[in-house]
Amino acid sequence: MRLLIIGPQGAGKGTQADLLCSELGIPHVSTGDLFRANIGAGTELGQRAKQYLDAGELVPDAVTQDMVADRLAQPDAADGFLLDGFPRTIAQAKWLSAVLADRGTPIQAVVLLTAPAEVLTQRMLARGRADDTPEAIRTRLEIYYSETQPLVDYYGPAVITIDGVGEIDEIHRRIMDALRAGDAAAPPAGPSVSA
Repeated sequence: MRLLIIGPQGAGKGTQADLLCSELGIPHVSTGDLFRANIGAGTELGQRAKQYLDAGELVPDAVTQDMVADRLAQPDAADGFLLDGFPRTIAQAKWLSAVLADRGTPIQAVVLLTAPAEVLTQRMLARGRADDTPEAIRTRLEIYYSETQPLVDYYGPAVITIDGVGEIDEIHRRIMDALRAGDAAAPPAGPSVSA
């Protein structure tokens, strides 16, 4: 199964992504992990990303996209993957759609984890990180809603909205139930893949 997981910081994306990948037997493709792996291995893409990061700049889309394309072309992603942290913008989503269309492997579902702002703020403050101040959290959530929320409109009927409040196992069950229901209701988007 080819999935995206999106949602604001504090919604539990990383935790749910790990559970989903374990259950579905697909790789968890996180842009943060890709950056660390490429920089750690000293790849050409890693060196390009490091130059920007060392200068305190954002890594350009082209570098991130090259890393994602390289990762999705690896054999373990042939039967599916879960993308986490990418795409973040409509431009990135359009690029991804074009790459996957060329391969005949479109995204099958977008898991949108939601939670009220108060819950997200409490979760992030509980992590105890120095950069998790109420002001910084508010700014991050505003950026999420302005930049990432439009992806929900872009992906339209592929989006399944999941309440991210509750016990971890309970939220995981909601996601799996929704994916199974969507699988039964919708025709396969591209080649059928056994999960």
